[in-house]
Amino acid sequence: MRRLGMMLGLLGCVGCASATRGISDQYNPETGRYEKPTHEVVYSVPVEDAMMTARYILEKNLLDVMEKEGGLEMFSSFIPDVIPPERYYIQGERLGPRQALVRVFRIRYTQEGGFAPAEASGRSSGQASVPDAFRNIPGLEGYRPAHGYRDMSIEQKLLERLEMAPALELVGGNPPIPIRSVVMENWGEEDEASATAPACGAPVEGASSLFSKGGVLLVADPLGTQEVPSVALRMSCEATSTSLPVTLALSIPVSEQPLLERYLASDGGSGAVQELLAGSAFWRRVHQDGRSSRAMLWLVEQARRLRVSGKDVAVAAIDSDKAHGDEREAQMAESLMNARSKRPQAWTLVLTGSVHARTTAVSWDGDLEPMGARVARVLPSVRALDVGFQRGTQFTCRYSVWDEQVECNVFGISPTLEARQSSKQAAGVNLFTAPRPDGFHGRLYLGALTASLPPLQAPRQAPPVAPVPARK
Repeated sequence: MRRLGMMLGLLGCVGCASATRGISDQYNPETGRYEKPTHEVVYSVPVEDAMMTARYILEKNLLDVMEKEGGLEMFSSFIPDVIPPERYYIQGERLGPRQALVRVFRIRYTQEGGFAPAEASGRSSGQASVPDAFRNIPGLEGYRPAHGYRDMSIEQKLLERLEMAPALELVGGNPPIPIRSVVMENWGEEDEASATAPACGAPVEGASSLFSKGGVLLVADPLGTQEVPSVALRMSCEATSTSLPVTLALSIPVSEQPLLERYLASDGGSGAVQELLAGSAFWRRVHQDGRSSRAMLWLVEQARRLRVSGKDVAVAAIDSDKAHGDEREAQMAESLMNARSKRPQAWTLVLTGSVHARTTAVSWDGDLEPMGARVARVLPSVRALDVGFQRGTQFTCRYSVWDEQVECNVFGISPTLEARQSSKQAAGVNLFTAPRPDGFHGRLYLGALTASLPPLQAPRQAPPVAPVPARK
């Protein structure tokens, strides 16, 4: 594949934010310094979507953006009040149907005939001249493109928009499709020795301090991953190993509870799975979000196996079918408290979205009181954990402003700087010294996330690809 000359002309502080931060540098939380990135970011979206998002970012900065034929190259108008003139150049590369590279360069012009200094890095030998590398950049009368700098601040904004966008939970207006039109993939392929044993795995570091009779633990996002249901099972196994009853409260509509009960009382075979899915409106929705992932169905099956092994485990559906906003939060809180009242001696583990799990009011919507805040008013001992992780993938639904419709698919997911799990941070529970303003009492670190697709789905989506090393 053709690649433009990358990281060319990284000449010290042109466009620097400070004396120690170059425009091509990116903050590295591992070292606390701004450094040159060592890997490209491969986005799990069509390249057209990534390019349109980059265009949106520049246009928000009041720059006009012109697109070259083919749509994989764009350049902006000149940046106001910058002398010598500078503009942005955006280059996209398609690695697959849903894998894209996007590089954002800030191009500095020099007067025709003017002297262009040698590259400050001292590695100029054997490299193409800058004008050759950016020969597709439009000129300016009396000037010519002289230097290209990767603008990591713009690329960071692109990453945030593509991989830190809110996940949608689709409630209401989402009818089921006939089960004959979808495919149940790879269920029941275990050997006989493991067919009835729960896949407990190792205990979760630091979790045992949260186990208590009558206690409630809320674990927030991100659903649509393999790691959240897996850690929920591990905590459930450890709690039940101490003879503590456990209730798993899941973001499944309350109307699904009879189907869950029948499945939990079954032998867990393929016939029981088909009965559960065929009778369910939730698992067969046209648009499935992370709540109905294969990993969540796997968790229900593991709860069934724990029961077979003699453990006291229940699964409670606590979500709403159709309610939205504050009404939904109220219904979820009521359903959770009802489930707890039926098993008052059990430890209740709740898997839900990050807003639902907050035990304090939100600041952006005065009419919304989260489920967690409602429960905490009644049960001051309730605890809530948000999730820390490393960049990975998630099956979720997002709204596309370009197509003006919802897309449910595998997307890349990146943590905020606060939630980022460093290479030195072990997986497990890390409790804060005091609750944060958003009501979370600690963080559950999960490592790199892996998307979990719905168990019933249309033809398989293309898998994400690994990061591509950045060439300098």
